[in-house]
Order: sequence, then structure tokens, then C-alpha cells
Amino acid sequence: MSSSVTRRNPTAWWGFWLGLLGLILMPIPLFIGLILGGGLSLVAAVLTVIALLKGVSRGGSGIAPVVFAAIFILLTWGGISIGGGTIW
Repeated sequence: MSSSVTRRNPTAWWGFWLGLLGLILMPIPLFIGLILGGGLSLVAAVLTVIALLKGVSRGGSGIAPVVFAAIFILLTWGGISIGGGTIW
């Protein structure tokens, strides 16, 4: 009798969605995007690191959302570094 074990990584998906939301909110001007987008991307970064460690220990479970979350986070931080959320 074999059992089918579904391995999920909800932390990876939370990091993915918060990273995407941070990227979407980052261009709002007058420091609103900096606070909302930057804050969400910081939370997403912490969740992404946790999800990466959990995924590696589980044999690669949830690595794809972690990669996309990292891309969203880097794009958000790159946009903030060139003035996104402050002067756009």
C-alpha cells in the first residue's frame, strides 16, 4: 500500500504573492509606494528565505515560487533605488 504525500510550501506562495503585490504598489508616488511596496517586499524577502530553506530540506518543494518571489523583490528594490515610490 503506497501513500501519496503532497508536499506543499505555503511560505513560498506567501512570499510570491507579497513580492508581486510589493512590485505592483511600488510605483505609487509621494512615498506611499516606498512604504507599502518596500514594506511588503521586506516581508516577502524574509518569507522567501524561509521558504527556500524549507524547500531545500524537503527535496525542492516550492522552489519555483521562491525564484519568482526573489525576482519580484529584486525588481521592487531596484525600482525603489532609482526613485520609485518617491518621485514617480
